[in-house]
Amino acid sequence: MNNCNEEANVGVGGALPKIEKCKVYKIRWLVLAIFVVYSASNAMQWVQYSIISEVITNYYKVSTDWVNWTSMIYMVLYIPFIFPGSYILDKLGLRVSVIIGIIGTCAGSWIKVGSVHPDRFWVGFLGHSIVALSQVFILSVPARLAAVWFGPSQVSSACSIGVFGNQLGVAIGFLLPPMLVKIETSVEETTKDLYVMFIAMAIFTTVLLILILIFFKDGPPTPPSFAQVQTTQDDGESESFLISVKKLMMNSSYVLLLAAYGINVGVFYAISTLLSQIITQHYEGALEDAGRIGLVIVCAGMVGSVVCGIVLDKFHKFKETTLVVYAFSLVGMVIFTFTLDKGIAVVYVTAALLGFFMTGLLPVGFELAAELTYPEPEGTSAGLLNAGSQLFGIIFTIVYSELFYSLGDVWSNVVMSAMLLLGTILTACIHSDLRRQAAQMSEKK
Repeated sequence: MNNCNEEANVGVGGALPKIEKCKVYKIRWLVLAIFVVYSASNAMQWVQYSIISEVITNYYKVSTDWVNWTSMIYMVLYIPFIFPGSYILDKLGLRVSVIIGIIGTCAGSWIKVGSVHPDRFWVGFLGHSIVALSQVFILSVPARLAAVWFGPSQVSSACSIGVFGNQLGVAIGFLLPPMLVKIETSVEETTKDLYVMFIAMAIFTTVLLILILIFFKDGPPTPPSFAQVQTTQDDGESESFLISVKKLMMNSSYVLLLAAYGINVGVFYAISTLLSQIITQHYEGALEDAGRIGLVIVCAGMVGSVVCGIVLDKFHKFKETTLVVYAFSLVGMVIFTFTLDKGIAVVYVTAALLGFFMTGLLPVGFELAAELTYPEPEGTSAGLLNAGSQLFGIIFTIVYSELFYSLGDVWSNVVMSAMLLLGTILTACIHSDLRRQAAQMSEKK
């Protein structure tokens, strides 16, 4: 436990007794575990169509551009809706946001069950769009959940585990569709395979909806850290959401992080969206390998996320860790670019290197943003980071697709590597102003 020698005021005109101890509760791990699975249920649907692009284009008779849009719709819808999504998270709390998100994910999953017919691609796209829209109630949650439920010695690790849920879902999304929906089968067999995939997802999200309604809590009775006590006091003043956004955009270090983080995640989105097309260009009929390579990228990233979270909690070197991870993302991208034609086994290894650092950067960026912008709400700073990432993701996916089909994968990847070099430079320019750490240190004194 940590000493909290400040009075915590909540609500309008209301006050709680003086808090002498900051306390953490065992139930925090259950709340975090439920969120991880919930996040995964949404993220696993992101590349559900694009990773089996060849099957989808043959079954529904649509172009690859439409299949690519099933991935990009996640990014397009996030940008305008993250602002109301962040407002709901900041003002109504974790439980309300998570319930809205799981209802949307569940409803969209059931709509896709009705899309299993060669002339119903539009039905599937509608359901997929509802799932994509629900993402605004997920991506900003890890930093907020970690701050609300976990003490200062665990907050970075908890955030990395929360981000782990999204990565876990993406990994499953790479792996399962190529296994469940086989290529070169009859229309009847493809119909059956798609139905199995969609109905399984719909049932899974329904079970999750029930679990969240029963077990997911908004917050603990007592704040877990002095920083959270201060945040609770500030919430009592109910600062305007737009004023908070304005403060963030006037923070030069945060703006640099916003651009650098967006570039890194945007490159990841572009590669993930076209991964099956990249791999099958070099290795004919390797659709399942494309799925497994995607799995390797994300699983390596999950390991990287957890490792980085532990490093942050132990050493509190937020900018330095971000810069090192970013630089190695650039190195991994360069190696991946020039080894794609060296054998499928080599691609697995280089994909793991790329994934460890590129997706391992996700929780590091969230935590650095929380440090740079404290005491602004974590949901707002994380939400803007994600919005920037989606914007870069749309631009990079379109650019990558055009370069890929006109010049080939080498030039496409070289351009992405140049973007990562720019992101590394931007990260190096960030001023390491760790405000949340300073608040914790002042409380100890």
